[in-house]
Amino acid sequence: MTVSDSLSVTHEDAQAIDDCWNRIGIHGDKSCPLLTEHIHCRNCAVYSAAATRLLDRYALQQEDREQVATAVETDVKTRSLLMFRLGEEWLGLATRSLVEVAPLQTIHSLPHQRSRALLGVANVRGALVACLSLVELLGLDTTNPVASGARVMPRMLIIAARGGPVVVPVDEVDGIHAIDERILDAASQSGAQASAKYTRGVLQFKGRSLRWLDEEQLLSAVTRSLT
Repeated sequence: MTVSDSLSVTHEDAQAIDDCWNRIGIHGDKSCPLLTEHIHCRNCAVYSAAATRLLDRYALQQEDREQVATAVETDVKTRSLLMFRLGEEWLGLATRSLVEVAPLQTIHSLPHQRSRALLGVANVRGALVACLSLVELLGLDTTNPVASGARVMPRMLIIAARGGPVVVPVDEVDGIHAIDERILDAASQSGAQASAKYTRGVLQFKGRSLRWLDEEQLLSAVTRSLT
């Protein structure tokens, strides 16, 4: 699904749909009796119906957000950030750096890799796209995963790097949120976590600390990792 500043993709939306392909299908234990006929879940009507339902939910969210936007004061300037999690840490990235949020795909390793951050390549709609580890680039510690009672669905972010799109796997996507620029300015001027790599500031969001990434520095690091 292609993302935009006005589109909110939350893990609750995906959680409402039975992703049988991850349990008993091609990405699960392959016990589904329909696999004999369809070979792959993408050929199955159940898979297609789930995709259609999910897209319908996105359309409804889009309409709701547009209706709410008409009631918001026009003098409040906001910036759209995609909120996602790596290990125990929540991060925010400007949506202008984002091309797409995609389901997690198999990552194929490459021989003789020169960069520790380069995980390999992933197949995105028939095209091979370089896959990088944000954990490695940001120097994060993911040895203690977050315990959650809800079913968490890892995703892949397709980011618009200078040399072309790259894919980065993430543990969870919360959604796209419009943040008041005054809050972002205060976070960048506070000096909180100034020593952290590629970070503009830290702000409080939904009762947790959110690390706001500097997209320009991050994309430069991505480019260096590919050369």
